[in-house]
Amino acid sequence: MPTRNASATWEGGLKGGRGSFEGESGAVKAPYSFGTRFENAPGTNPEELLAAAEAACFSMALALGLEQNGTPPERVQTKAACTLEKVGDGFQITTMRLTTRVRVKGVDQAKFQQIANATKDGCPVSKAFKGNMKLELDATMEA
Repeated sequence: MPTRNASATWEGGLKGGRGSFEGESGAVKAPYSFGTRFENAPGTNPEELLAAAEAACFSMALALGLEQNGTPPERVQTKAACTLEKVGDGFQITTMRLTTRVRVKGVDQAKFQQIANATKDGCPVSKAFKGNMKLELDATMEA
């Protein structure tokens, strides 16, 4: 399996500094700052990247789980919300909340929830986060 690489550079102090990150493919590249991370300035931040990674990984893994059940989905749409909070003297990512809407036929609600919850616990990105933050899931089948 491949190893994926990314890099980041930060220049200056915390509040007045600025940074940028880039994935080796060039598909992910953006500046970030104190304002984009700890305030509401426009732009991206590490937590947004983690949320995107979790949403993408979960969506693929849920599609696999449903396919292995004999009920491949038409579509899996997942939103992830990554919460950064002040904890003690520092900051900590405390929660990743997944909201997924799935268009799938031929699976009952109980089986769907079982597969979705197993995916929440078992996708590779979730496994990396497990024990470090609370993972929450709201999974719904669409008609």
